[in-house]
Amino acid sequence: MSTSSRISSSVRSRPRAREADEPRRDPAEARISRSNLREQIKDVILQRIVSGAYPPGSRLVETRIAQELGVSQAPVREALHNLEQLGCVVREPFRGCSVRAFSADELLEAFPVRAALEALAARLAADRITEAQLTRLAELLDEMRDAARRGDAHDQSLANASFHATIVHTAGNATLERQWSLLEPYSRTYISVSQPGLDLLALSERHVPILEALRARDADAAATAMYRHLIGAAKLLQPMTEGESE
Repeated sequence: MSTSSRISSSVRSRPRAREADEPRRDPAEARISRSNLREQIKDVILQRIVSGAYPPGSRLVETRIAQELGVSQAPVREALHNLEQLGCVVREPFRGCSVRAFSADELLEAFPVRAALEALAARLAADRITEAQLTRLAELLDEMRDAARRGDAHDQSLANASFHATIVHTAGNATLERQWSLLEPYSRTYISVSQPGLDLLALSERHVPILEALRARDADAAATAMYRHLIGAAKLLQPMTEGESE
């Protein structure tokens, strides 16, 4: 079942009215539910932006998105506001929201920050990672390779993003994960804006030292491998920034 289907079914299944003998719902509990719904909607919209279903410049109409997902406009409006704060969406007077394109310069600026955060995440994860999580990382690496052999940059990008997200989550540091999530749109759009001819298989193989260091439970090696990986990936964008400045 897709994320949008889950959102729609969860909303439609809500009771229409509270029975007289039912206990009153805690307002804090209602806020949590609304926050979770907003996050789900934000992720659906972000996935559509990254996949190209919502291309740069396309309008994001609250009423239309709400109807598609089977929700009210309020959480859609909140989700779009969050995406505006992340830099994925722009709001213009009398036009509403539209998808904003990331420039290569913006992506490049994010890499040193990502490198610092994810190096710390890899260091912390090395002491906590389970065999199941290591197996999942290996599966994601295989998915990257398979997509690269097919020349499918979109699927390669999704597996790539999941690989990094798994390590950040495994670190078990909520503050780190929260800060890293602010850079998620940049990491998820990296492949899609990279120059034609980028060697996706070579890019996939750059994850091998990270996985090997985590398997060895070597915190220093994992942090170093992650940092080098991301700084190296940033160098692949350099030709694009030079092209934009011409």
